[in-house]
Amino acid sequence: MNEGSPIPVGEDQASADTPQTEAPARLAMRGDLTRGPILKTLLMFSIPMLLSNVLQTLNGSINAIWVGRLLGESALAATANANIVMFLVFAAVFGFGMATTVRVGQHFGARNIDAARRTFGTGVGFCLLISFATAAIGWFGAAALLDLLSTPEVSRADALAYLRVIFVTLPLATVNLMVSMGMRGAGDSKTPLYAMILAVVLDIVLNPLLIIGVGPLPALGVAGSAIATALANTAGMLLQVWVIYRKDLPLRLRGPELAYLRPRGEDLRYVLVKGLPMGAQMLIVSSAGLIMVGLVNREGLNAAAAYGASLQLWNYLQMPAFAISSAVSAMVAQSLGAGDHGRIDKVTAIGMITNLIMSSALAALIVGFDRPLLSLFLGAGSPAMPIAQHIQLICTVSFVIVSITMILTGTMRAYGAVSAPLVILFLGLYPGRLGFYALARPLIGSEAVWWAYPVGSVLTVAISLGYYRWGKWRKNFRG
Repeated sequence: MNEGSPIPVGEDQASADTPQTEAPARLAMRGDLTRGPILKTLLMFSIPMLLSNVLQTLNGSINAIWVGRLLGESALAATANANIVMFLVFAAVFGFGMATTVRVGQHFGARNIDAARRTFGTGVGFCLLISFATAAIGWFGAAALLDLLSTPEVSRADALAYLRVIFVTLPLATVNLMVSMGMRGAGDSKTPLYAMILAVVLDIVLNPLLIIGVGPLPALGVAGSAIATALANTAGMLLQVWVIYRKDLPLRLRGPELAYLRPRGEDLRYVLVKGLPMGAQMLIVSSAGLIMVGLVNREGLNAAAAYGASLQLWNYLQMPAFAISSAVSAMVAQSLGAGDHGRIDKVTAIGMITNLIMSSALAALIVGFDRPLLSLFLGAGSPAMPIAQHIQLICTVSFVIVSITMILTGTMRAYGAVSAPLVILFLGLYPGRLGFYALARPLIGSEAVWWAYPVGSVLTVAISLGYYRWGKWRKNFRG
């Protein structure tokens, strides 16, 4: 394997950061996560990702408001049905993207820029092939998919129009996702944040313009919302690509390197073998979530409303763990590539402590100010309010507990250990959470639904800690 050329940021910085006993000296590079204070590096890398996640979630909520206010409840229901389908599609793409990110990070840490570009090209090319095939199948099969979901007839036409636009623009969305994840693997989380800010601003502005039609723009209805999102994400993608080439960042492909976009060889095998279990993790989480929604619905309308409002708050509660887990994974992958195994346990420990502090603080705010926060979704006088407050007291801590697993998984993922975390997640969600519900429901009634959350989380973390301590997952790294 040929060594790529490192991208120095200055000899003075390299000599200042490199211990005198180190031989040969390693030049510092843009996006290098193997140097400097771990906590500072972790925060500087994870905070932009956290802000990106917040912006993306807020953007989805604002888009839902536009659709609901301008087109009504049936159109809003149509987008919800279509988004379920797209989540399943993106679960696979996300898994392959995460595998690409990890491998890029390993090569980047080893200063093998050419190998990082080959892996990045393979990941993008492979996911593009999947997205084009999915787009074609989705366009012709969208109606059948909506039938499988039992989409209400009143929403079916809107859902079909919305879903077909999403499928057609899927390749662009795939490139946007892969470029963002690849940039993070190369140690850059700020450029994806700037792209997200641009996309969110454009999406918020374009949504009403394309839904109702303003001036020369036609009124496209719910399809206009999908087109607005596609245009906004494309603008964000183009901004990232422009930055990559303007600054000549490590992942840029030029001339003969464009052939790397053809998936092949060991890189393709890695993306497939490691990406499938990562995508399956998202499918397991979503399927268990859908089952829980069904169980909550059995408890009545007020319980369902309370649970729906609580989910909105829990989405934000999980964001610090998602961001820090991704940061830990990128930092560990680069340290592995650099051969600095002594730094890895420190990154994991500091990541876990930082995550627990941030998640616990956010959980305390959610529980301490539960009534005004829940009122945003329920209304202060809603009969569901007492149930929602009760749910917060029982369930919120479970997300803090399970965030420990997310950090450990981030480290193991960087080593290429993806099958065991998938099994652990399955055990925690199905035998743990849902199994507890089945056993406890006859004994404690509806309380079983809520207590299933902390029980499942404790089991997941216990197994994760045991496997992290005594498992053979470090053997997955082959260098």
